[in-house]
Amino acid sequence: MRQPAVFFGHGSPMNALGGPFATAWRDLGEAIGKPKGVVMISAHWETRGLGVTTQEKPETIHDFGGFPRELHDMQYPAPGSPELAGRVAELTGAAPTTQWGLDHGTWSVLTHVWPDADVPVVQLSLNRELTARQHYALAKRLRPLRDEGFVVAGSGDFVHNLRTWRREAGAEPYDWATSFNAAVKHALQAGDHDALIDWVRLAENAQLSVPTDEHYLPLLYVAAQQHEGEPVDFFNDVIDGGSISMTGVRIG
Repeated sequence: MRQPAVFFGHGSPMNALGGPFATAWRDLGEAIGKPKGVVMISAHWETRGLGVTTQEKPETIHDFGGFPRELHDMQYPAPGSPELAGRVAELTGAAPTTQWGLDHGTWSVLTHVWPDADVPVVQLSLNRELTARQHYALAKRLRPLRDEGFVVAGSGDFVHNLRTWRREAGAEPYDWATSFNAAVKHALQAGDHDALIDWVRLAENAQLSVPTDEHYLPLLYVAAQQHEGEPVDFFNDVIDGGSISMTGVRIG
């Protein structure tokens, strides 16, 4: 059975400790069940050239600072999969590497989706030498994996402007953040992937929502998995602190 493709708006690493967003991630995991494995494209692994993790036991990487000790002590001991990594390398030309593990864009979410850490996970890097259209074309090569029992996932945020993020609870979203978030959702529902690729023209003031594109690009890897007519559902459709979109996407 074809597995879904999923984009996670991961937000703050603190979401690893629980909260309302984590509840939706747990519900998603229960709905999906246990796939053969997951290929994750995270905003937090950028490289020159393309890499894929091959360890049998990937490290839990705490790639952040200034957070509580409880968060730094968290581990997500999901297995890797050299076999899946090899298949990803075959499809994409990615270079196998042991120089990365599971960064917080991956484990802060998956610790809730599959809390028993019993689903193998490999990460595919964001090759910074590619354009948005080239990222999308690369992502389409991963399509066979869904029919082989694997989930293709991305982790980032549609809207990610830390400079304008407000700490106070219940902060109203900026108009430009709401507009861009809605435009992304509309393009996904319409299957208009060209609009997603050319995101600068997707909505007015788009570059306020995407001042740098590393949190947006993983969305293209998920959109590229969409077959014609495949349904799209959203979860955690909230803009946190005014300028961080937590919106998640399930395709299929």
